[in-house]
Amino acid sequence: MSRRRVRADTTRRALRALLRDTFGLRRLRPGQQEVIDRVLAGQPTLAVMPTGAGKSLCYQLPALMLPGRTVVVSPLIALMKDQVEGLRSLGVAAVQVNSANDADDAKAAEAAVADGSARIIMTTPERLADPAFIDLLRAHPVSLLTVDEAHCISHWGHDFRPAFLEIGAVAARLGKPCVLALTATATDEVAADICQQLGIPADGVVNTSVYRPNLDFRVVPVAREADKLAQVLKVVQGTEGSGIVYTATVKAAQAVHEALLAADVAAGLYHGKLPAAERHAMQEAFMAGERRVMVATNAFGLGIDKPDIRFVLHYQLPATLEAYYQEAGRAGRAGRDGEPARCTLLFLRGDKAIQQFFMAGRYPTEEDAAAVVDALQQPPPDGAGWTLPLLQGRLARARGKLQVALGLLRKSKVVTQAKDGTLRLLRRAADLRLQDLTDEYGRKRDLDREALERMVFYAQTGQCRWRVLLDHLEGEAPFERCSHCDNCRRIAAHEAVVEELLRNAPAAEEEQQEAGEAPALARGDLVEVRRYGRGVVEEATALQVTVVFSDRARRSFLPEYVRKANAGPRSSASRKGPASAGKARAPKDRRSAAA
Repeated sequence: MSRRRVRADTTRRALRALLRDTFGLRRLRPGQQEVIDRVLAGQPTLAVMPTGAGKSLCYQLPALMLPGRTVVVSPLIALMKDQVEGLRSLGVAAVQVNSANDADDAKAAEAAVADGSARIIMTTPERLADPAFIDLLRAHPVSLLTVDEAHCISHWGHDFRPAFLEIGAVAARLGKPCVLALTATATDEVAADICQQLGIPADGVVNTSVYRPNLDFRVVPVAREADKLAQVLKVVQGTEGSGIVYTATVKAAQAVHEALLAADVAAGLYHGKLPAAERHAMQEAFMAGERRVMVATNAFGLGIDKPDIRFVLHYQLPATLEAYYQEAGRAGRAGRDGEPARCTLLFLRGDKAIQQFFMAGRYPTEEDAAAVVDALQQPPPDGAGWTLPLLQGRLARARGKLQVALGLLRKSKVVTQAKDGTLRLLRRAADLRLQDLTDEYGRKRDLDREALERMVFYAQTGQCRWRVLLDHLEGEAPFERCSHCDNCRRIAAHEAVVEELLRNAPAAEEEQQEAGEAPALARGDLVEVRRYGRGVVEEATALQVTVVFSDRARRSFLPEYVRKANAGPRSSASRKGPASAGKARAPKDRRSAAA
């Protein structure tokens, strides 16, 4: 047996022992073994895995086997808190470093990072971009850099945060550890962008299906804003178990929360403008079951490990199908225990404008970059040096836009940033082609508009909703219908009615013929006419029936020459088609010709 084979067998035995003794599990789920094997072999990997597939274990197990420590970058503090507490309960030395820590917790966490006792370090992308924190991490070797919710790192992702753009550069400063990117959704474009930014090869993607048959998708169209609150109450009061109501704006979250409280529903409220302590208390109450419903913006919920969520309701239209799928049925929420969960979207056409407004302020233009360069050429107002807050005050532009613009300028070696955060211009404005730097964001704006149109299509389509989602997320759905979304149920009910009518049609026709009556026809009836075959009734009177045929031709006939089609095979004239039409006997009355 080769040495490589012996090492692999030894590693597998150690892995199984850790899985059993530390995590209390007997076996890995599909996809986990492949990801973990790649990480332990030092191979950069992007894992696209659905909720319940165990993405967290893909870095937690290797973290206990690799010689150095593991740094986990996560976009949400709530996710970190749950995971760190869970790891500590298993005896794993894990810490979180983020803005939510109080002074004592922050001091203890940074001490564990500095002395090397922390095996797993969870932090935000914003903190990871801090030069002082990077120096703290470099004090001891880092074996694995994990990027959770990795779709955020992509220029084409739906949850854009400028600090994610810095992770690739930070990896180099940390000594180029193995990189593991984790996400629940990634289109081909997003996956390619993640791989490009983090140095993951094209063959380093492990992708499992996102289809979850326990999720029931449905859309409820509403005509007015005032109708929405009534629909929220109907869903919440008509569904047992815990649930989340997502809104796109803080104002809407507050309105929904007040309406639920007025209806005696135990509801919590969570959004980015609340104090950290209040957000923490609301999350704890929801997790403990003291609040049955959480009303929240998308700042809440990714990775929350609460298995009994029975419904997720979207009060306003999300920006993309990726965002909707993440919030409705993924990231450790709806139906994680395998039981059915209802995912409902309230669709008001006017909600599209909300997302269009957000898009308008998301990406920097050439004018934004030029404004930054012009400002940096001037003496700073405090005489000490330009910083992001000073630029924001001077230029009166959104902080996110300026962060992205500065990231582009730093990447192009136009601007440099010192450890204390001060900014300095390296090249003269006359030497710059700022349009070249910002062109990619013009393309991103176009892609965002297309993504929003796909989201609107999902809300309005009559097709299987799972099929629309899978066609977008995976390129192709394995089925025509899922049979458990609202559209599939509607189609099945319609087909059942049609089949029943077709089965009863011959008997009804015989009764009418025996009574000397012509069969009654109505708009939409499937009928058959000798010589012309099958068609659909467009208009029917006592004197004339107008039929639309498959070639879109409209022809009018006397009622006695038109009969309802039954569920059996077509007449021979219909099967033979136009070529044999001359052999069929034409109606005797001249009015049976096309009108």
